[in-house]
Amino acid sequence: MKTSNKFTLTRIIFAPVFFILYFIPVWTGAFTKLSLIIAIPLLCFAEFTDYLDGHYARKHNEVSDFGKIFDPFADVILHMTTFFCLITSVKEGLGYTPRFIFILIMYREMGQTFLRMVAAKQGIAIAARKGGKLKTVVYVVSGFYALFLELLVRLELVPDCFGVLKIVATVLFVISLVLSYASFIDYIVHFGKTIKE
Repeated sequence: MKTSNKFTLTRIIFAPVFFILYFIPVWTGAFTKLSLIIAIPLLCFAEFTDYLDGHYARKHNEVSDFGKIFDPFADVILHMTTFFCLITSVKEGLGYTPRFIFILIMYREMGQTFLRMVAAKQGIAIAARKGGKLKTVVYVVSGFYALFLELLVRLELVPDCFGVLKIVATVLFVISLVLSYASFIDYIVHFGKTIKE
């Protein structure tokens, strides 16, 4: 396996590990503080591999049609896992990703994956466009911001302005939703005619 694809695979492997670490305190009531202290750096590294796979693909001339599909697939697995985790908090009744936003974003990602599959069958590799890259950046920012709030909860360092901070998280997820569909429409417009032909 090429070096770049190994880094991509890392994100797929880390996603369920992050999921387990996040939910251990929810399921058992144990390791409340330690779980995120381990999970957040793990997620940081997983996100960093997104840069590494692109870097090594260009450096070693490993850019391929497979990589153009595998890379966004790994991103979807990691980001959807993070967003799903953030629906729930260790504190009962608290959550950060609104459920309806998660569902709508998941529909978008499934639609995008289907589009890539159709394109691949026609011999077309859909590479990431600027809108998709911006969407990914906002996904990452939204995820880490909400994780920071959850870390405050688990460390019992909740400030008086926590309600306002949580509203900011909701706004970030709304922006993520808007950008996800805007970029999806851009992909359809840009590649739709080619695929149809």
